[in-house]
Amino acid sequence: MAADEEPNTSLNKGAWTADEDGILAQYVAQHGPKRWKSLAIDAGLNRCGKSCRLRWLNYLRPDIKRGNFSDAEDDLILRFHRLLGNRWSLIAKRIPGRTDNEIKNYWNTHLRKKARLMEKLPAISVTAAMELNIWHDESSSSGTEIRDDDESFDFTAQGTSGLDWVKTFLELEEDA
Repeated sequence: MAADEEPNTSLNKGAWTADEDGILAQYVAQHGPKRWKSLAIDAGLNRCGKSCRLRWLNYLRPDIKRGNFSDAEDDLILRFHRLLGNRWSLIAKRIPGRTDNEIKNYWNTHLRKKARLMEKLPAISVTAAMELNIWHDESSSSGTEIRDDDESFDFTAQGTSGLDWVKTFLELEEDA
């Protein structure tokens, strides 16, 4: 074995423990989310830097939203996917608090079917389709209709071929 090679130490793989989560969160709170490889070593975690970075970004960050997606978020994901395709990280940057992996999983399990249905319908918004009772959310456990009363995300008057709705959305984001 050469002098510059490290001994073959096996890193922890698999599920993270609550103790490891606590150590990582405490270390990031003190030193910030940077230099992940050295962070893993300095914090005493027996994990690779990539594993620490992904754990922080996808699970431990304090600004991550958990739970159900709102109708406004559904509409935004559908529109951004139509515009950007499967570029989940670009879509996630425009939907605060949601991770790219979470959006991708939500797309693959719920929204893809709705997007296909919307392609077959005349050009109306997701909310309008729901109000007309054209599409039902199969994942919802109750038979109640889901409504989106937030007018700040209503882009129904604008076509999806232009970028006017994106500009409107970004202006709303700046005002907040």
